Amino acid sequence: MITATGYEELKDVVSYLEQMPFDVTRKSLYTAAELYEGFNPDKKNSYNTCFDSKVYQHYSSLGQHARNVKELLARTLHDHCIHAALARFFKEHDHRRCVGVLGGHALLRTDKMFREIAHLSRRLTQEGFIMLSGGGPGAMEATHLGAWMAGQTQKKLDDALKMLESAPSFKDAGWLSTAFRVVEKYPQKKYVSLGIPTWLYGHEPSTPFATHIAKFFENSIREDNILTLAFGGTIYAPGSAGTLQEVFQEAVQNHYLSFGFASPMIFLGKHFWTEEIPVYPLVEQLLEAGKYKNLLLTLTDDINQVVTILKQFNQQQPQPEL
Repeated sequence: MITATGYEELKDVVSYLEQMPFDVTRKSLYTAAELYEGFNPDKKNSYNTCFDSKVYQHYSSLGQHARNVKELLARTLHDHCIHAALARFFKEHDHRRCVGVLGGHALLRTDKMFREIAHLSRRLTQEGFIMLSGGGPGAMEATHLGAWMAGQTQKKLDDALKMLESAPSFKDAGWLSTAFRVVEKYPQKKYVSLGIPTWLYGHEPSTPFATHIAKFFENSIREDNILTLAFGGTIYAPGSAGTLQEVFQEAVQNHYLSFGFASPMIFLGKHFWTEEIPVYPLVEQLLEAGKYKNLLLTLTDDINQVVTILKQFNQQQPQPEL
């Protein structure tokens, strides 16, 4: 039963939802074409008028933690629909072969590690893995670039990397344009990768190399999904606060066998993880002391070793229940 007053209030809520710059009932994940609708790589400042930017402007104007109840409802409904779309995505793709790459957004396209991640991701995608990241710039972009270039020769991947070098940082004016030019030069529809960005970090553009994009308003939901869905293992590239958080968040999931098993935690970059930010020795020490259990740790600089470990793990794992 609904009262006349309640009916009027409901009409007011529906009217508010209809005015949102985003669809609160969407049925699918985003594509780069949808997120960047209205963006023209050859037109200066066109990003400011594209769909992604308009949503971010709306989001920012009302606050990251909006006090407006109707706005909170709109964001919650949107994120629920994205979560449901993720479930549909994994009805078509094997959870066991989803591998997450966690690493810093500030990693430059000219950095050796960017190149390493791209080549590793290309290899893993060609082996049948689905690459997953936070869907932003830096190490995340390198992940999806590699997946996008799967099936192409190493020379073509090197050419794509060269094309991106003119705008090394996501703060550079040509960052997004150069990415779209690579997509245009090397189109593909065979391989998929999953990016999970958030409008909380809307100042960091989502990478257009991800074929499927689950963009959330709530970063906590987004963070949990990145680690939860990486059933095939996680690869930690150099990063800062966010990456460190993800190390310990994943360690907890593995410790408690939250999904019935533990998956590999691979730290890529020996010097970084033992000298610059010595997290690996700490986690290893905690494992030996019994403070953590079930962790499958690897520290390496060798992408061939990474591929081998993930393939071996995949071959022995049952299908997880979701």
